[in-house]
Amino acid sequence: MVFVIAGISDVVDGWLAKTFNLRSELGSYLDPLADKALIVSIYVALAIASVLPATITILVVARDVMIVGAFMISLVMQRPIKVKPLMISKLNTAAQISFAAIVLGAKAFDVEAGIWFDVFLYAVAALTLGSMGAYLNQWIKHMNF
Repeated sequence: MVFVIAGISDVVDGWLAKTFNLRSELGSYLDPLADKALIVSIYVALAIASVLPATITILVVARDVMIVGAFMISLVMQRPIKVKPLMISKLNTAAQISFAAIVLGAKAFDVEAGIWFDVFLYAVAALTLGSMGAYLNQWIKHMNF
């Protein structure tokens, strides 16, 4: 339940910021970090509990480490990159949070993982890889490599 509330509050926060123009530079950094902390922590916990395969957790964590690492390298090289989520990233975040919530709900109510689990798993993996590739491409262009 706490996880679902955290996910909903993130959506409401984003909507409020956009609707009422309540954006700030600090918020543009903190919001994606909060998303990453929420997603990484739940995927790691579910993998440790053997509810999710370690491979999806490694993929989810690797994407976030890559994004944060690229951002930090850009700062160190004095070529800061503007924090702006891509549409595929928004879809990816929604899919990752939805999948984790459904898996948590299924576990809580002892619902057996069926074909839905595999469909969601592969969709999350594909979106995560797509998002990773899109951010990497954007970063390489920004850094003029």
